[in-house]
Amino acid sequence: MLVFLRIIFLIVAVAIAGYGLISNNFDFQPFMILALGLSILVMGLQEFKKNKKRQGWLMIIVFGFSLFVSIRGLMLF
Repeated sequence: MLVFLRIIFLIVAVAIAGYGLISNNFDFQPFMILALGLSILVMGLQEFKKNKKRQGWLMIIVFGFSLFVSIRGLMLF
């Protein structure tokens, strides 16, 4: 289940990034950052399942930062 979610979030992020590069329209960049952050959160949860707590906490902290950046970008949008 977690692998499936990670792949879905990464596909969404790559699709939004590709759209931005092709059309030179970067209005959806906060959504791309949010999708990447969610994939990092899923990877952190996978690391917790492997008992690698240090890497799991690091990925959750990175998710928190990306969530902050994407919300900040949406507020300026």
